[in-house]
Amino acid sequence: MNLAKGRRFGTFFLLLATVVVSPVPGYAADRPNVVLILADDIGFECLGCYGSREYSTPCLDRLAAGGIRFANCHATPLCTPSRVNLLSGKSNVFNYIDFGVYPRGDPTFANWFKQHGYVTTVAGKWQLLKPDAGISPAAAGFDTWCVWNTPLTKRARYWHPSLELNGKLMSLDADAYGPDVLAHFLVEFIHENKDQPFLIYYPMLLVHNPFLPTPDSANRHGRNAKKNFIDMVHYMDKCVQRVIDALETNGLRERTLIIFVGDNGTNAQLVSVLNGRRIRGGKGYTHDYGTHVPLIVNWPGRVPPHQVNRDLICFSDFLPTLIEAAGLPPMTVADSDGWSFWPQCLGKPGKKHEWIFTYYFPRPHAGRFDDKYRHWEVRWCRTVRYKLYGYGDFYDTAADVLEHHPLPSGKLAPKLRHTRTMLQKALDGYPKTGQRID
Repeated sequence: MNLAKGRRFGTFFLLLATVVVSPVPGYAADRPNVVLILADDIGFECLGCYGSREYSTPCLDRLAAGGIRFANCHATPLCTPSRVNLLSGKSNVFNYIDFGVYPRGDPTFANWFKQHGYVTTVAGKWQLLKPDAGISPAAAGFDTWCVWNTPLTKRARYWHPSLELNGKLMSLDADAYGPDVLAHFLVEFIHENKDQPFLIYYPMLLVHNPFLPTPDSANRHGRNAKKNFIDMVHYMDKCVQRVIDALETNGLRERTLIIFVGDNGTNAQLVSVLNGRRIRGGKGYTHDYGTHVPLIVNWPGRVPPHQVNRDLICFSDFLPTLIEAAGLPPMTVADSDGWSFWPQCLGKPGKKHEWIFTYYFPRPHAGRFDDKYRHWEVRWCRTVRYKLYGYGDFYDTAADVLEHHPLPSGKLAPKLRHTRTMLQKALDGYPKTGQRID
């Protein structure tokens, strides 16, 4: 691979297998708390601050008004790939193994925070460990955890949920609601750790299917998927508010950075209306409705309010952003293709992506044995508007969001030819296939 044609790559100086992760004594007392919230299966079209009048998200709307809302954040189109990208700080082409698996040996931002004096916790959907592969929350750098989707847990995540608490399966009543259990866990964590800097990673259970009534639904037995989804979006917002209330109750709000982001587009079963347009959820699809997710950053007194930023953001950017915002030493990661957008959060120009890269092959293990999965392996580079796939199709995503009509490469105007050439050069700087796929 010609690295000069792509972007700069770093090298590890933190190896999970060889470094003993332990708190550093004498941490800076003014370091902020960090709360990273990852909602499950929600595209940009479902939040009021992005223009929705169909869903109620008052808490998130206030966070956006009091901080910065990013208009061009893109994830991968599915949950596990986005989570691996988010935690490791590099594109899936370098370290993605298979669905439900995080690569052993790759450190996470939580490892780094823990090594530098933070107490760390995760509450929500794990989905990074199988009996024979992946890593546990402890190996990922979390001191405590309350999670679903581990080898210990069963299928239920909402009513009568199956949740793992610090390595043991919880005993919960039939009327327990999973999102409430997690929110309570985080409220208690905040209270118990209010005197030291903490990192909360909150990969929410909501709003993934099955689309079931919430504790606030008027009809607790309703089966209308769209109506229940509307209620679930509102309850997701309510759970975020519970975390904020706990921060305020403990006098921590002005010392706490909150980041909210979605992991991929909305479920394709659902159609939403935004500014007069009908938008079918794009989860699992590589067009914009599958990748375009909400991103909000809020820190009272530090992040100026009423900002809307249109820079390109990818999930590789979160690791360096979190670390810079917390004032920690930089964590250099092999093959990292992200950089911090923290200056933008502060209202400064920052370093801007001219393009971002995405690799998507969610089930490579199945692809080794069944040809029907091979078409899932795809790679692309994009600007805010234009997108080039590794197989050559070039799209104007503003005029053709569902990518039905590739732009004819032989009839491009000079400016578009330049854009296409730039994106091709960027693609050439990345591996043509996942490095861990046989």
